[in-house]
Amino acid sequence: MSATTKLGPIRVLLVDDHAGIRQALRNMLSTHSDIHVVGEAFDGEDACRSIEPLNPSVVVMDLSMPRLNGVHATRWIKKYYPHIVVVGLSVFADDEGMQTAMKVAGAVTLISKVAAVERLHEEIIEAMQKRSSTFH
Repeated sequence: MSATTKLGPIRVLLVDDHAGIRQALRNMLSTHSDIHVVGEAFDGEDACRSIEPLNPSVVVMDLSMPRLNGVHATRWIKKYYPHIVVVGLSVFADDEGMQTAMKVAGAVTLISKVAAVERLHEEIIEAMQKRSSTFH
């Protein structure tokens, strides 16, 4: 059993401007008992407003969204809630500039939407384990 499951399910907020992507991620993550999707947001502004009431441990953040993009939303979240882990998602995840922008904003990683089905759960668990060792 991993250290994260001893503390209960990891609370995840999904942020993407495409409802179909959010639903696919929710469906995939719902197959893991150590993850609980607490909510969804359609853009960065909605995500920032959702942090306080939903209290997620992890935010899965799309990079390209209207109103407030993922880089700016990540920067805001990490400024006010540094304990929250942000995992970035993008169709442009292989772009070095995109990787750098999300790292500077405070995301632990940026993965492609295509790879998310295979890697998202693993990335969340690894990020939470790193956070636990940093904050404890």
